[in-house]
Amino acid sequence: MRDNKHLQAIPQEVLTQAQTKINEVSALLAPYMVALTPAERHELPKMGEKTIGFVEKAYDFAKGNPNLVPPYLDIAAFGVDFADAHELWTLVNSIRQLDENAGDTEMLAGSEAYQAALVFYKSVKMAAAQNVPGAKAVYEELKTRFPGGKRKSGEKETPAP
Repeated sequence: MRDNKHLQAIPQEVLTQAQTKINEVSALLAPYMVALTPAERHELPKMGEKTIGFVEKAYDFAKGNPNLVPPYLDIAAFGVDFADAHELWTLVNSIRQLDENAGDTEMLAGSEAYQAALVFYKSVKMAAAQNVPGAKAVYEELKTRFPGGKRKSGEKETPAP
């Protein structure tokens, strides 16, 4: 088994506080959020790192040159859209960083727990084969839960180790 890198348990109180704060942020922003379908996401032109400077400069020029703004362009709406997109850009990047770090930590902790379970499972399997008292019942219970175990009817069956 590899060295365990995830050694410090996150206290339940910290996890509860974090979830509470995430819920608070979600509730705070909920009135302003929009959900898009995958098709809508695909169809929209996107403002990104390469286009943000263009959008910012176009907005500045539009504000400073009202004679060049076509009558069908709502400059106030343009301003709201640009300001929110710009501010949300920073917020979303922070959320992405948190998501990546939490995801990596969850993946590492889960991997290490799974590896420990496999070590225990193999040990119990050997103990059951040696008729160690109590080992067979533990092995039989774990064998039914092993991810590579029996499949539903119609699927290929993979024997448990």
